[in-house]
Amino acid sequence: MKKYPYIFAGLIMLSGCTTIENTLVGPPADITPDLPEIPSEWVKAGVVGEVPVGNWLEVFDDPMMIALVNEAMESNPTIRASEARVRAAKQQARAVFGRSLPSASYSFDNGYSTVVNSQTLGGGVVVDGRFSQPSYRQSLDLAWELDLWGRVRAENQAARTDFFATEADLAAAQLSLGGQTATAWIDLNAALEQVRIARETFDANKRIVELTERRFERGLSTALDVRTARTQLATSEAQIAAQEQIRANAVRRLEVLLGRYPSAELEAPSVLPTLDPIESSGNPLLLLTRRPDIAAAEARVEAAGLRAEQARLGILPAFRASGSVFNSSSIEFGDIFDIDRISANVFGSLTQTIWAGGALRAEKRAAVANAEALAADYTNTVLTAWREVEDALDADVFLETQLNAQIRALEEARLAEELATRQYQNGLVSIFNLIQSQITRFGSEASAISAAQARANNRINYYMALGGSEYVEPEEGATYTAQLTESSDS
Repeated sequence: MKKYPYIFAGLIMLSGCTTIENTLVGPPADITPDLPEIPSEWVKAGVVGEVPVGNWLEVFDDPMMIALVNEAMESNPTIRASEARVRAAKQQARAVFGRSLPSASYSFDNGYSTVVNSQTLGGGVVVDGRFSQPSYRQSLDLAWELDLWGRVRAENQAARTDFFATEADLAAAQLSLGGQTATAWIDLNAALEQVRIARETFDANKRIVELTERRFERGLSTALDVRTARTQLATSEAQIAAQEQIRANAVRRLEVLLGRYPSAELEAPSVLPTLDPIESSGNPLLLLTRRPDIAAAEARVEAAGLRAEQARLGILPAFRASGSVFNSSSIEFGDIFDIDRISANVFGSLTQTIWAGGALRAEKRAAVANAEALAADYTNTVLTAWREVEDALDADVFLETQLNAQIRALEEARLAEELATRQYQNGLVSIFNLIQSQITRFGSEASAISAAQARANNRINYYMALGGSEYVEPEEGATYTAQLTESSDS
């Protein structure tokens, strides 16, 4: 025992750990999200569906859409930023883990020292001699904090969980980008359809102007008819310009998502998908394990809880072992491994803050409050996810009804336009009847395009709300330690 006094002193201090912890700090904070009762099925669907598998993009049967989404995943700067955040979080976790391990530092000083040599000669004469000689000193210092209470372990786990949260953020960003790209593609095709309708409207109005002017020359129409037809033609020309602007904006939005320069040069086939009704997928409980944004929120709650525990345990004493394996200017290499020398130089210290103005307990309360806030955010994320699924299920029924009604209205409007054209040519109706029938027909066609666009976008929103393809959480376990120690960077 005489050889290793500091080690045995440390063991004596450890003997009262449990009593100290129970005395100085209370129990760990209970950070639990407050979720409402979870139904076993989607309310709107009324059934429990199978969990969707495979690529949700295949539902749209559009190879170009899939190709654009893949391009966006490769080139979009938002994804690259998220990937960089994942790498940063991983390295930060490795840094936290590395700081919890024993550390060693070596120092070597090399220089010159001045030596004064005084001699007394005969007759009492004193001679001073000053000269410099080389000198050096080297030391190898060790330090390590013993994790008595689990505070260091909580810090490591919090950093690790932050890393998992950023991985889930990346998955959420990829899912969101896929949805945005698909939506932008749908919007571009719909905009091209609206441009087509606007041009057809202009061409039809131009024919009416020509017909009205010929009838006016023969005295079969009035000047008012001519002015009215020309007004409608100018209005349709303005509509072309407005729809072209919408188209150009839609192209540029898609090009930016693809990481391209927004030159408005991307072409599209002007075709919208034909969709079947939604088949219910999964249930509200399964959604909690599918959506990456929920996984990220859950990981952040866990990390905040661990930091609250770290702050709670920070009130307790900290035991640190430190010292020098050697610190000398004349030590022999073999002495580095002398156990007696090491035990004599390494010592333990027990540090306990007596008064810090209440800072430690304030930090503990702040950490608990932050964890409670993130737990509330998690609840809000889950509630929003459930609402998005229910909204999409509900909207699909209404949008299908709306689209079918618009298609029937378009069929009737076309028949009415054909009838009005024949009757106008025969002088049975006025130009106002003809123009009104054309306005109705083109308006019905534009509304049908808008309904098809809205339904396709709602289908995308539905798969976004479900979490797209199944999300798999990062693996946990012993492999993580290997990830943290794979680099020798200090």
